[in-house]
Amino acid sequence: MAVTRHDGRMADRLRPLEFELGYQRATAGSALISLGNTRVLCSATIEENVPHWMRDTGRGWVTAEYSMLPGSSGERIRRERRGAGGRTMEIQRLIGRSLRAVTKLDLLGERSVTVDCDVIDADGGTRTASIIGATMALHQALTTLDLPQHPMECLLSAISVGIVDDHAVLDLDYIEDSGASVDMNVVMDERGFFVELQGTGEEYSFSPEELQAMLDLAATGNAIIINMQREALGL
Repeated sequence: MAVTRHDGRMADRLRPLEFELGYQRATAGSALISLGNTRVLCSATIEENVPHWMRDTGRGWVTAEYSMLPGSSGERIRRERRGAGGRTMEIQRLIGRSLRAVTKLDLLGERSVTVDCDVIDADGGTRTASIIGATMALHQALTTLDLPQHPMECLLSAISVGIVDDHAVLDLDYIEDSGASVDMNVVMDERGFFVELQGTGEEYSFSPEELQAMLDLAATGNAIIINMQREALGL
């Protein structure tokens, strides 16, 4: 039986996805990504140095920072002036790990790239939208270096899946995410390899068959997103 969700989408449908590249003029690469009502601004900054523990290795570094702006949700989110909180730290580490998984750091030389992901509007999937946009910002930034070989081996995508009303669905918005029995974030590269899986049952255990159904949806969704990324980047 076909599943119709609260917003009219079928189980295997993404929310509308749009990119605006070069959104900020002063950075080496930037992208404003809209995934449904979730919007994230991602910008990549290149510095001609590396963390002290990487000096004289000949390798570069890629890292990320993440924040939700005060007006991004119904209740004002306070700025984290005393440093990133636990959730913020976990998300920005996820973004950084994911980007490094598809970047050959030895081709960068001793340079660092920081990708900032700022959530403008939050309606579910902020970390997956951040990874999608961060990938595009990073690719643009590394292209400006005009190196003999592009350091990004392949593109990267991420999408949420979950069990909602006993059905596996793709790309959860806030309403679905807050009521899901299971929610999972799946990061994949364009070869179809998994980079990271984050999944949990909310007072619910899920079967191997449900897990496979969610992974199949994620693979389909990520493949669609990567094709859109390639088109937007002119690859």
